[in-house]
Amino acid sequence: MPPHAEPGPVVLLVDDELAVRRVVVEVLSDLGYTVLKAANSQSGLRIIETRARIDLLITDGGLPGGMNGGQLADAARELRSGLKVLFLTGYAESAAVGNGRMEEGMEVMTKPFDRDKFAAKVEGMTSG
Repeated sequence: MPPHAEPGPVVLLVDDELAVRRVVVEVLSDLGYTVLKAANSQSGLRIIETRARIDLLITDGGLPGGMNGGQLADAARELRSGLKVLFLTGYAESAAVGNGRMEEGMEVMTKPFDRDKFAAKVEGMTSG
């Protein structure tokens, strides 16, 4: 990278499925994103609590570690106001969101997802 080049967006991926993490990291790395990874909510929260740059949180709706994806997103947005969140879920979109509340800057994609649609969704959420 040239000395004055701006780094690409940074995504925090929190998903307990290794296969999902691998696919997401591959897609995002190909697009020039830096990806921070966590396999459960507690690991994800520890990363969020650091000063690490995070432009987008991508989290599974159902996570081990004491919090589900919605609770992790709420905690993340308490610490980082306005953080954008993309939920990945194997459930119907309406079930993934819990009580149906989707705050501004939050979106949902169901698994399995199309790589191109996923890439477009992430790029839309991280641009401007």
